[in-house]
Amino acid sequence: MAANRFSHLFAEADAAFKGAYRNELNQLEGLSKEEIESVTPDTEDMTVYSVLIKVVEQASRENRSMSSLIADIKELGNVAVNIARKVPRFASLL
Repeated sequence: MAANRFSHLFAEADAAFKGAYRNELNQLEGLSKEEIESVTPDTEDMTVYSVLIKVVEQASRENRSMSSLIADIKELGNVAVNIARKVPRFASLL
């Protein structure tokens, strides 16, 4: 693929999906709106979900430790923790 102004975004996305948390990232992105609303019915919490996805993408891309990622998720607050608990690997650590 020829380089263009989006090349860095493709490279970042590729790194995130090949990184340490690719399975968890896929599980989070696979959650339906209903599944998310079952743990957090406030529609504004979809923003937290979006930020959570970005945090996991970044951690995966950077191959950060699980403890660092869990600390970041907790820092996002209860809504992010409740959504992340939908992913079995995160649920056991949160």
